[in-house]
Amino acid sequence: MNIIERGKQFLQSLAELVNRTTWEWRRCPRCGDSLTCKWGSYERQPWFLNGRQRVRVQRHRCHGCKATYSESSALLVRGSWYAREVHRSAIDHWQHLGSSLRRTAEVLRSWMGQQERWLLWRPWDKVQGERCYLSASTVQRWLDGAGKKAQLEIAGQLEGVATCGQVGTDGLWARLKGNSKKVVLALVDSASGLIWPPVVVDGEEEAKSWGALFQRARQAGLDLDELRGVTSDGAKGLIGYLNHVLVWVNHQRCVFHLWRNLSGELASAVKKATEGLGREVAKPVGQALRQELVALVAGVLNAPSEAAAWAALTPLAAHQQGQKLAKVVEEHLEAALMYRHPFNQGLLRVSPEWCWRDFRLRLSHGRNHRASERLERAALVWAIYHNFTPAQWRCERKRKYRRPGLSPLEMAGVSPGPVSYLDALSI
Repeated sequence: MNIIERGKQFLQSLAELVNRTTWEWRRCPRCGDSLTCKWGSYERQPWFLNGRQRVRVQRHRCHGCKATYSESSALLVRGSWYAREVHRSAIDHWQHLGSSLRRTAEVLRSWMGQQERWLLWRPWDKVQGERCYLSASTVQRWLDGAGKKAQLEIAGQLEGVATCGQVGTDGLWARLKGNSKKVVLALVDSASGLIWPPVVVDGEEEAKSWGALFQRARQAGLDLDELRGVTSDGAKGLIGYLNHVLVWVNHQRCVFHLWRNLSGELASAVKKATEGLGREVAKPVGQALRQELVALVAGVLNAPSEAAAWAALTPLAAHQQGQKLAKVVEEHLEAALMYRHPFNQGLLRVSPEWCWRDFRLRLSHGRNHRASERLERAALVWAIYHNFTPAQWRCERKRKYRRPGLSPLEMAGVSPGPVSYLDALSI
């Protein structure tokens, strides 16, 4: 049962609670006997989004097994002072809006109790009724509880979801309690943008860290035998794992990281060529040389075929200031052109660093999660949220979306329909 089927099952259970009749509540959930009677009631006063309300809960007693039971409601969460809609809106506010825990609690508190920021929105109102005291620690506890549910549902989470066999991987460093550092590793499908359950490890330089990532993806439903290519920034641990375990998988070197590594050599070449020249003369000479070297390197990395890339490497190596650049490019040239092979059609040239953009808005490099276990649970919740959330349908002036209006699950051919990520987490 994958995560969409679990979400449908949870939605169905809520619908059954809503549509359950009085006669059905008279049937004992323990023995199934309908010979029961009402056995008193009690009141609860949970907070809803429109304020605090009194809810009467009816109790029953079975004559056969002598058991007592209470009627449950889809609106309420057992043992909580807040209704289900508050739980769901708090988690969604933190995930979708990228706000902090403190501000999430403040906005919901203002809305439910018509206090604090509510008086900024409606200055003519006065505080009436009971004040709400929802705290950031309560929201954190709800988020961590959602992460624990996500941990329990890793097995078979994306079972039956189609993949293209080409993936990208990247890591994000986070600083936790005690000045310790951990890295969150994620595996992303190149075609659909689907994120497999991430892991939190000590570092990227050990092969066992990447082994934990691929084994978790396998546990979630990824068939490792179907993998053909992996795009990364060139972490030694990943390369070692591919060479010794996933030997049939090709490695694509991230072109963006290659350009970033070449920036130092470009600066050195320009500095050497303009050494001894006056400031007014050195600036245009350096700009012209940089443009010339960048064009030569781009001709190699953007070549339409491997043969054309090796041919374009010759003028770069023959350039007076391009020998060191040619040496660095030649070292990674085969890995940089792996996406050109027919075996790796669809493999991206850059690692999926874009996926951390939204992740950093919420976690602030881990400052909200003081332990690696809590950081991993938050990453698992974020991955589920990402897979269910459609991309923005309209393009912007400087940004266009590859999958406008579609979620990664829809791109993978498995539409979640009315099921949301909150349903998938049984919140």
